Amino acid sequence: MSINKSKYQELLTELDGKAILVAVSKTKSVEDILELYNLGQRDFGENYVQELTEKYEQLPKDIRWHFIGHLQSNKVKTIASFIHLIHGVDSFSLLKEIDKQAAKNNRVIDCLLQVHIAKEETKFGLDSNELGLILHSGELDQLKNIRITGLMGMASFTTNEALIRSEFNFLKDLYDANAQPPTPNFQLSILSMGMSSDYPIALSAGSTMVRIGSLLFGERNYHG
Repeated sequence: MSINKSKYQELLTELDGKAILVAVSKTKSVEDILELYNLGQRDFGENYVQELTEKYEQLPKDIRWHFIGHLQSNKVKTIASFIHLIHGVDSFSLLKEIDKQAAKNNRVIDCLLQVHIAKEETKFGLDSNELGLILHSGELDQLKNIRITGLMGMASFTTNEALIRSEFNFLKDLYDANAQPPTPNFQLSILSMGMSSDYPIALSAGSTMVRIGSLLFGERNYHG
């Protein structure tokens, strides 16, 4: 599978510096990633810890790796030494484990809190009350090796654009409502929403980071 170079350039023009493009490279080959890397892309997103660590070993070290899947606490230590941004943090216990493993690696790891905005029950994420409990927890200040840099959400998988827009607007409102004065471990700057099917709606709703896979790489090759 070759990279869709024209679509990549179109996306960069469309984003025009307003949003960061994370190329979702899960199940894609090292060769495909290198092809996009050679066009200047540096932010890549992976869903599986083992696949991510294998690619990290084989690819240039200036790649900014994003973990965009559902991260299990016992897997944090595997990626703590190099991960650039963890997108799907949906519990305080996971945040504490990331902090613990970051401290072992003398790093501060940036994290996004995942908010459940979709109508489907299958997607992970915090509700607005759970988000508030984390952000206003007295314990949060004690975590010196993580930094909450934004929120992430996935809209419903539907052709109903009005529903998608309302879900993205809900997340943008939550983001704005929680943009409190920054502290060392809380500095909101990223609103990660929008994928290949719905990124234009996300951009219009205020997204500052989109996760694009199939538009760049073609349809995914699922592991059998």
